[in-house]
Amino acid sequence: MKKLVSILVLACLIGAGAWFLLAPKPQAPAVTFHTLEEQQIPLEDMRGKVVLVKFWATSCVTCVRQMPDTIALYEEFAPEGFDVVAVAMSYDPVPYVKQFAQTRELPFTVAIDGSGEVAKAFGDVRLTPIAFLVGKDGSIIKRYLGNYDKQELKNTVQTALAS
Repeated sequence: MKKLVSILVLACLIGAGAWFLLAPKPQAPAVTFHTLEEQQIPLEDMRGKVVLVKFWATSCVTCVRQMPDTIALYEEFAPEGFDVVAVAMSYDPVPYVKQFAQTRELPFTVAIDGSGEVAKAFGDVRLTPIAFLVGKDGSIIKRYLGNYDKQELKNTVQTALAS
């Protein structure tokens, strides 16, 4: 009996592990970003790239502190097909976002989520910073909430670009 239970437990663990490894990754939602330049960019148009969708606010100390690292990551990997969309939260005043983007010379796309639609589509984002790394196939590779390990993010981006 003990041997049978051990075999059943082992079979369940193998099955759960196989499901975890083989289960499809969740797809990023079909959203359209509204940029500071008044362009509309569907996330679908970015397929084939690795994209960091970063929700932030000018009033978020951690968001502001992370921006230089985001700029460096973008500048290092953009030539390989990496992109960043910094999505300002709906409560962030547009003039503040524009001033921040200009004074910090943000080299990537900055979007305004005035209606909160994009935040809702990504799981009703309310906290900042939160970022989603989207793979070339449109799947969500990883979600980052708050502070994150810069080297781990860089390694994950490199791995995603190589696949």
